[in-house]
Amino acid sequence: MKTLFKQVTYSLSKIIEEIDNGEIGLPDIQRPFVWRNAKVRDLFDSMYKGFPVGYLLFWASASEHQIGTNIKQKIPRVLIVDGQQRLTSLYAVLKGKQVVGNDYKSYSIHIAFRPRDAKFEVTSAAIHKDHEFIPDISPLLSGAVKRNRFGREFIEKLRRYRKSLSEAEEDKLYDAIDQLYEISNYSFTVLELSANLNDEMVSEIFVRINSQGKSLKQADFILTLMSVYWEEGRSQLEQFCRKARLPSTGEASPFNYFIKPLPEQLLRVSVGIGVRRARLEHMRALLRGKEEFERLKQGQAYALDLQNWHEFLKVLLRAGYRSENMITSKIALYYCYIMFLIGKRDYGVKPFDLRNTIARWFFMNSLSKRYSGSPETVMETDFVRLRKVKDAAGFIETLKRIINDTLTDDFWHITLPNELESSTARSPSFFAYYAALNLLDAQILFSKMKVSELLDPALKAKKSAIERHHLFPKNYLAKICIKKNNEVNQLANFALVEWSDNLRIKDKPPSEYFSEYAKRFSKAEIDKMRYWHALPDNFEQMDYPSFLLERRKLMAQIIRDGFHQLMSLN
Repeated sequence: MKTLFKQVTYSLSKIIEEIDNGEIGLPDIQRPFVWRNAKVRDLFDSMYKGFPVGYLLFWASASEHQIGTNIKQKIPRVLIVDGQQRLTSLYAVLKGKQVVGNDYKSYSIHIAFRPRDAKFEVTSAAIHKDHEFIPDISPLLSGAVKRNRFGREFIEKLRRYRKSLSEAEEDKLYDAIDQLYEISNYSFTVLELSANLNDEMVSEIFVRINSQGKSLKQADFILTLMSVYWEEGRSQLEQFCRKARLPSTGEASPFNYFIKPLPEQLLRVSVGIGVRRARLEHMRALLRGKEEFERLKQGQAYALDLQNWHEFLKVLLRAGYRSENMITSKIALYYCYIMFLIGKRDYGVKPFDLRNTIARWFFMNSLSKRYSGSPETVMETDFVRLRKVKDAAGFIETLKRIINDTLTDDFWHITLPNELESSTARSPSFFAYYAALNLLDAQILFSKMKVSELLDPALKAKKSAIERHHLFPKNYLAKICIKKNNEVNQLANFALVEWSDNLRIKDKPPSEYFSEYAKRFSKAEIDKMRYWHALPDNFEQMDYPSFLLERRKLMAQIIRDGFHQLMSLN
């Protein structure tokens, strides 16, 4: 039987050396690192004890492209296909290098070691105060301090804080430090895939040997391929993602309160606008073909264009959504961005019409969870529907037809009220209710302030400007023997109030607090609040189950009214 790989053994020090001189292609260490420090600690603990820590997968790629952004001494002989996070963590600790977290902030991984009992810990303030610990193993493993001097200085320091330290104890400590130093000689088993394999075969191998899910691992592999075939494109994605997290200092920036994108998410948009495909697996072919690659480059440039980006963010505001907290499906958001870009670039839809059309499209997809089951399949179907579209009018009509086919009368009267029978905190239907309140220009319950004003993500204080208030308070419900969280925290039991009012209402039943707070307003104002906040007539006198049933129907009607307001715009 012919195998497609060979088994090779590398010492850790040899791997680090070959990464440094460019023989092994480890993508730039300044890319987002997703391992928790505790996992890095456990890795060192296992290596110290001589435990197996899994094999690495390399690809003897024949590519002549440079890996990463650093200038290396030579073109990489092998590419790390699987094991990048392990090697990034080891490289960062052994070389004393910083890594970049998912928030794109740089930090150092400090791992502590207690020679007395060979215990590893993530360094903390308490560890720094504990003289039994070496607070950072990097100086020893990086060679910044010679082994003998390192051990001697640690023991001399320990003597100043220990009443006695026997020779036997000193010998044990030295032995433990020597064993720590020997981690550099730890042997890794490497499966090296043949250079004769194409990237599609390598991708299939990569996905099969990982158990964490195809979509995530496929994205990882495709981004690795970008390091080989199109380093500039990957760097553009990562720079955009980095800047989207940092408030602007005056210059144009992708920063916003809706989306903190990841490279693979923006890559999905690039593929969607570039070649109208929803599946990232098509990216492999795009990187190989000259014509397809050019379309991909154009698609990515269009997706990362700041004007397009911020025009799309206005779409979300137009739909009544105010911040990242209201977005329950990121995949729906990115697919809606693709549709926005297609409408603008390929069909020339006028900005006013495009914003309103995609706002309706986003509201519908968010509310119906249309992209939640098999999102790629649904998006591919959407692309098929657009094949016969020739102009802006056809584009708008196609989306309108899908919206009407999704949000039917049965959806509004049956499906949606049933969706609201939930205690799930991040419910798409509940955030659609918030969005509808914004569209209807509603006020907070018992307040002159608008919902949209207090949902502004720029407002930050110790206390939230707005809070979910239990219309039937927890302690009141407990008195009438309703104590289960899934009953108390029903979505239909929540209303938006200012935090100060929520604090004062405390545990009063609605029969007591509602009339008291209603005195602030005229009858007409209270009637509007009853409508906006879906309060059934005489709700304060209703029993709790009947109240929930009626309020769900009214909440569904408010969502429908808000959406119809959005649909009525020309």
